Amino acid sequence: MNTKEQRFSKLVKEHEQTIYAVCYMFSHDAEDVDDLHQEILLRLWQGYDGFEGRSDIKTWIYRVALNYCINFSDKRKREQTRRTTARESDTSDSDLEKQMQIKQLYQRINKLGLVDRSVILLWLEGLSYEEIGAILGISVKNVSFKLVRIKERLKND
Repeated sequence: MNTKEQRFSKLVKEHEQTIYAVCYMFSHDAEDVDDLHQEILLRLWQGYDGFEGRSDIKTWIYRVALNYCINFSDKRKREQTRRTTARESDTSDSDLEKQMQIKQLYQRINKLGLVDRSVILLWLEGLSYEEIGAILGISVKNVSFKLVRIKERLKND
């Protein structure tokens, strides 16, 4: 493996959870998530030489992943209904309740528009308002405003 491939492989390993988190925000179907992941890796590889380091590498990865997933979501929005798979497991009632709450939260988040969904995803990932703004190309004030509005909407749904 040459040096470029080694650096890229290391980068992918370091940020794989980030990429998967974005993929899971746009689909819960395992095949779709795998396809999204592969396509994002391809896009990252294609753009790797062009990354100039003017922003943090994590910001660039989020931007590439979000842009691809948003495009995917637009294309598939009316083509298919979301499928959810129920997993049977030996979990306690509190675990099942927690899983149901998480599922309901994701259902509510999936009802949001693409930009709002992206904002809340990035916030849930622990990014700062500045990082969210840089990734989405909006001001910190706009990020703050959107988050207040999104949280209120999620409470009321």
